[in-house]
Amino acid sequence: MDRPRRARSAASTRLRLRIAAEAARMMRESGITDATSARSRAATRLGASDPRDLPDLDEIQAALRSEQRLFAGEQHARHQRRLREAAVEAMTFFSRFDPRIAGAVIDGSAEPHSAVCLHLFADNSETVIQFLNEHTIVHVHKTCAIRLDRERTIRADKLEFSANGIPFELIVLPRSALRQVPLMRGSDTPMTRASLPQLRELLATSESTR
Repeated sequence: MDRPRRARSAASTRLRLRIAAEAARMMRESGITDATSARSRAATRLGASDPRDLPDLDEIQAALRSEQRLFAGEQHARHQRRLREAAVEAMTFFSRFDPRIAGAVIDGSAEPHSAVCLHLFADNSETVIQFLNEHTIVHVHKTCAIRLDRERTIRADKLEFSANGIPFELIVLPRSALRQVPLMRGSDTPMTRASLPQLRELLATSESTR
């Protein structure tokens, strides 16, 4: 590689790191939950227009976790544990739908405003809605795009509610997708996801290392 290309590569790497750090700061301070949106805003703020200079979402999540360890410390760890314990209760409650926890609460990047995101599996989302209604759980019904793989994107029902001051998002996926971990938005990286036994094991491990 000649000197100009090496210089370009080094400059691009530095800019990627700056964009990732700025996106993480915006997510921590401004309540932005969408890493793709934070990346776009950070790139605009830093004057980056070349897509090759953009960090991937894994880099942003890593930068966010570093920010949280640096600025939040023990407070973040306590909040993270509280959300995961709430997720255990919710996953037990929704056990008939083979729940999986996904998103910020399981990957360690949850902020005070983060929702507990659960993937529920049912061939008909109406069965989940009926279950909520039977238990008088007031919820908001939305839809969202879920990338099952590089070729397939589906519209999934998203049911939002709060319990004990904690926001929850239930994303209803077909049972055929139970073994298919969706991809992160704006990336070909699979989401971090865990079953109830895996989440319990994670909590037990974190408790033993405190």
